[in-house]
Amino acid sequence: MTLTDTAQRGRHLLIVDDDDRIRELLKEYLARAGFRVTAAPGGDAARRLIGSFDFDLAVFDVMMPGEDGFSLTRWLRDQRGPAGRTPVLMLTARGEPEDRIEGLKLGADDYLAKPFEPEELLLRIEAILRRAQDRPAPGGRLALGRCAFDPDRGELLCDGEQVRLTEAEVALLRQLARTPHEAADRLELANGTVDPSGRAVDVQVTRLRRKIEDDPKAPRYLQTVRGIGYRLAPD
Repeated sequence: MTLTDTAQRGRHLLIVDDDDRIRELLKEYLARAGFRVTAAPGGDAARRLIGSFDFDLAVFDVMMPGEDGFSLTRWLRDQRGPAGRTPVLMLTARGEPEDRIEGLKLGADDYLAKPFEPEELLLRIEAILRRAQDRPAPGGRLALGRCAFDPDRGELLCDGEQVRLTEAEVALLRQLARTPHEAADRLELANGTVDPSGRAVDVQVTRLRRKIEDDPKAPRYLQTVRGIGYRLAPD
């Protein structure tokens, strides 16, 4: 199932790639699919655009002269407000698992190796946007020690301050929040992520523990259930 044209219309995508041909091809293809698309040839232009517009998703090429996609993703995740949570899909000629994991550690939501079919990119973009708009049934905030997670808003507060989360991290917490204190299967959590083997989930759990837990090496709230997966254990 894909997003309807009505749902796509008005969604603003940022494409950052130093290859003029690829940049224009993607801009034209995604615009025909119903998206509003803005393109930039590199990191400097992308930063200026992110400072001026709100984007629903960004597509970053990794191998660019000057600032690469990894550095740009790291900068984006450090931004305050909605910009810091903008979903990121990374494009690269480097398809090694280590590169995918590096992108995930920096907060990317998906990873697509070149060469690729534009239709596959479109499907991945739609999948990320569906996860971003997913809303569980209202259930109120979950208390996690000094932190609290609101599944409806997708917000994590720690010591009263909002903590920046990627859309992939929000989606994972929401999945776990649907069945608190119950083990969630690792491969089911990985369904639809960049790495269905579960490594993407492992990376996101590690990142979340650094944000939630007093001692990430001895997690109290985001627990590992050996042989199964993970469990969210609110107070």
